[in-house]
Amino acid sequence: MAYDSKGTLNKVMLIGRLGQDPELKYTPSGSAVCTISMATNTSYKAQDGNMVENTEWHRVVFWRKAAESVAQYLKKGSRIYVEGKLATRSWDDQNGVKRYTTEITADQFSFLDSPRDSGGPSSAPQMPDDAHMAEPTPEEGDDLPF
Repeated sequence: MAYDSKGTLNKVMLIGRLGQDPELKYTPSGSAVCTISMATNTSYKAQDGNMVENTEWHRVVFWRKAAESVAQYLKKGSRIYVEGKLATRSWDDQNGVKRYTTEITADQFSFLDSPRDSGGPSSAPQMPDDAHMAEPTPEEGDDLPF
């Protein structure tokens, strides 16, 4: 595991399901970027003895070949394992108000459904071997179309 020079670590590991189909776009420079909305669940027993389930939603961003693979092979309800880091970005909305979002920039992932579970044919391709992805360059991060 890589730490930075100050001994800090920014790492996220999630297993969850897609809440909607992946959204694939391309930057003006031609780089693929795919975002997913991913749900994780936790449950606990409340003081009254009833089970309580909590769902957290996560926005995950994939780049380049990984973005295209996620868009091609996953759909709403698919299970996925994601590793990445938290990143916060800002933009000005149409009214000039500064908005912020925190999302996970994925750097590794694994598809967890069998082709049968995901509704694909039994001979559907599995996750590509190039699951490890490089960080987007600053230029790519600056020209996001959304």
